[in-house]
Amino acid sequence: MARCDVCGNDYDKAFSINGPMGNGTFDSFECAIHALAPTCAHCDCRIIGHGAEHAGVFYCCAHCAKQSGVVGIDDRI
Repeated sequence: MARCDVCGNDYDKAFSINGPMGNGTFDSFECAIHALAPTCAHCDCRIIGHGAEHAGVFYCCAHCAKQSGVVGIDDRI
């Protein structure tokens, strides 16, 4: 069995991820998200959807980007 890098659970169905945001072994998507998903620069929530990016900074949505001063970004056009 493999041990989850986040919670330490020793689980027979654990999986590994190797990607641009990092690497690890996890027992659930929840733990993988906690460890690897980027964080919104405005509200600090984990970005698990498309999110928004401006000048290399990530936001969970256009609202947070606007609150941070980004101009010309919308959730929908």
